[in-house]
Amino acid sequence: MKVRIPQGPSKADLMQQIQKFQDDAAALQADLDSREYSATAGGGLVSVTVNGLHEVKSVKISPEALEDAEMVEDLVTVAVNQAIGEARKTSEEEMAALQGSMNLPSIPGLL
Repeated sequence: MKVRIPQGPSKADLMQQIQKFQDDAAALQADLDSREYSATAGGGLVSVTVNGLHEVKSVKISPEALEDAEMVEDLVTVAVNQAIGEARKTSEEEMAALQGSMNLPSIPGLL
């Protein structure tokens, strides 16, 4: 009696899946890069917007905050770091979801 070993996807099918995954990942990365993320600090005294590339797009400082330069520096730092953290978190979560949805074996450097 012969034992039949189930076959996985063919090399061509696997390459096609990998190409689709890479195309989807590139499209998602372009979308993530173009998104904007905003954060505030000091109860709204400072607000910062960054894009998915972690570039600061705008900084808004309330006139009330301008009386204390050191406080403004701290608030801008906090707001920038929060906005960049949100951009990074969103990117990691959405890329992980894409990778999980593809049912591909783990291949280092695929992205």
